[in-house]
Amino acid sequence: MKKTQWIRTTIISVGLGAMVAAMTFGAPGSPTKGKYYFKKTCKPCHAKASENGELTPLTHTQAQWKAYFKAGKHAKGKEQLTKYLDATKLNDVEAFLVDHASDSPQPETCGG
Repeated sequence: MKKTQWIRTTIISVGLGAMVAAMTFGAPGSPTKGKYYFKKTCKPCHAKASENGELTPLTHTQAQWKAYFKAGKHAKGKEQLTKYLDATKLNDVEAFLVDHASDSPQPETCGG
C-alpha cells in the first residue's frame, strides 16, 4: 500500500470512528440552546408558586440532573421526556441544567 493511500485510509478510519463514538455516546449539548428550550418548554409549568413546583438548575446537583435525564421520565415517572422535546433538545437542556446545577462551578437560575 502506498504511503498516501495508507494516510487517506487512516484519516477516514479515524473520522468514521469519531462519528460512531459521537452517535453512541451522544455529542455534548449546548447549554445556551438548553437554557432557551428550558425557559420555553419547562419553565411555564415549573414557575415559582406553580402547582408543579419551581424548577431551576439550582433545584438539583449535577449527579441528580444526570440521573433524571438518564431515566428519561417526567411527571414523577408517568411520562417520557421525549413527549416534550426531541433527543437533541433534551441533550441541550441537560447540558444547561448540569452546567448550572447547585454544585457546579457556575450555579445559576434560568433568569425569569
